[in-house]
Amino acid sequence: MEQEKKGSKVKALIFDVGGVLRLGNPSFDHPKVHKSIAKKLRVSLDQYFDAIDIIYVKSVEGQISEKKALELMARNLKTTPERLRKLYISNYRKYYVLNKKLIEFAFKKKKQGYKIAILSDQWWLSKKALFPRYFYTKFNPTIVSCDVGIRKPNPKIYRLTLKKLRLPAKQTVFIDNQKWNIPPAKKLGMKTVLFKNNKQAIRDTEKLLK
Repeated sequence: MEQEKKGSKVKALIFDVGGVLRLGNPSFDHPKVHKSIAKKLRVSLDQYFDAIDIIYVKSVEGQISEKKALELMARNLKTTPERLRKLYISNYRKYYVLNKKLIEFAFKKKKQGYKIAILSDQWWLSKKALFPRYFYTKFNPTIVSCDVGIRKPNPKIYRLTLKKLRLPAKQTVFIDNQKWNIPPAKKLGMKTVLFKNNKQAIRDTEKLLK
């Protein structure tokens, strides 16, 4: 019994980025980033999403390069790739601020001996805007869907994260703000926290570390 308890002790915390390590507009379908860009390009939100939808989906799974994605979207939206790139990066940074409290919590846990990792669905432009350099040095591994060609809730991306951590699922805690990303992690045996706010997420995570 003691051996089983010891084997399930948490050794790593895995964080999502958008809505967790970065906080922004909670709306999933029409976030302020996209509304702002559509307004600046003088197109309706429906026209905007028609122009980027398939390209965006392919980009999140790394099926299309950043350059190609920008070229196609710029053509559809009648603008230039460079202008579009600047609009995305500036708006993502404007509307998604660093969640300093949770980042400080993660770094504190790292100092206590826990591994900290990132598992996030992003496309090229959001990744470029939302990931400061220190994410790559402090969090290890940093698994991003557009880099690895898989996105949550596909179980393969969770398995890849565990493989990089070199840990069994039961020794990890996965923290995400989307309900549909939680069941695959649980099924693999990961402990999970559905992020609602910092106080709740930190409290729930601390409980799992006891």
